[in-house]
Amino acid sequence: MSELLQEAVHDKRQILIDQLIQSGVYKIKNKHLYEMSLSELEKEYLNIGLAEPPNQHTYM
Repeated sequence: MSELLQEAVHDKRQILIDQLIQSGVYKIKNKHLYEMSLSELEKEYLNIGLAEPPNQHTYM
């Protein structure tokens, strides 16, 4: 994976983790948020009723 893509995935994961924590979610099924993949975090983000996952970067 390119460095730019890795950085984008890391940044998006961190944003989702921060927003889930602000919503009171710290663990999901005995798994800490930082142990989860981006897709798992996005799924939980949607499941708890927060709108669409935030987009930090737009690439053309």
